Amino acid sequence: MTDKCFFDPKGLIKDAFAIDGIAAPECRSIFLDWALGLPPSRDVREDVTALIAHYAGQAPASHPMLETLHAALEDAGPPRRRGGRSGRQ
Repeated sequence: MTDKCFFDPKGLIKDAFAIDGIAAPECRSIFLDWALGLPPSRDVREDVTALIAHYAGQAPASHPMLETLHAALEDAGPPRRRGGRSGRQ
């Protein structure tokens, strides 16, 4: 892997690619740490796209961190009510 990139200043994503045998849950946790460390003014979707472009050629397409990054670009479904009377039915 190359050195840290602008979109990964702490090297969290880079380190995830370097961990041998890392699984999807660990990648999601690392991704969350990375995302929480971003300044509020940053566009997360733009940064994730840049991370994919930066690391895609350096890791297999089936790497769990690449899968996590791709999943981060998917739109979340509409929120559903989960509590109260409707949640118990």
